[in-house]
Amino acid sequence: MGPRHTRNTPAGRAVDGSSPAVDGGPALFRLVRFWSRRWSNQAFTRPSPAPDDDRWRVQHIQVVEAVAAARRTGAETTVTDVAEHLGLDHSGASRMVRDAVAAGYLAREGSAYDRRRVVLRLTNSGHELLAASHDWQRRCFDQLTATWNEHDRRQFAGYLQRLADETIR
Repeated sequence: MGPRHTRNTPAGRAVDGSSPAVDGGPALFRLVRFWSRRWSNQAFTRPSPAPDDDRWRVQHIQVVEAVAAARRTGAETTVTDVAEHLGLDHSGASRMVRDAVAAGYLAREGSAYDRRRVVLRLTNSGHELLAASHDWQRRCFDQLTATWNEHDRRQFAGYLQRLADETIR
């Protein structure tokens, strides 16, 4: 007899009355949708008088995160790396990189290996933005899991890290 497929109710109970099945997929995507709509409303840096500053700040954070992730591999980071990391076409990534350079978060420099290539590096402001973003992310996690015991918080954090490590290579 093959595996039994069940569907969970919103309360987590299997429709056929059996014990609840693990149904992490929908929960994961509910969280992604929830946070994708909210994180742009948080302040990561100094307030700016520009009314659309949050939108730009989120794009800067995405680019800075992509450059930092690519740099962890030890290779020089290019616009193509940013495009791949963010799942964008080259022209979209190029515009985001251009804006992050103009805002002072990234610098363009010549490649140490190929004079035709331009590579990206974080500036001091870029490192500060990345640190501020990570601090906010940690505070969010702490607030969301504040009622959990320490073992559960650590275990969940470990699973999230494992998922991120296995997903984003």
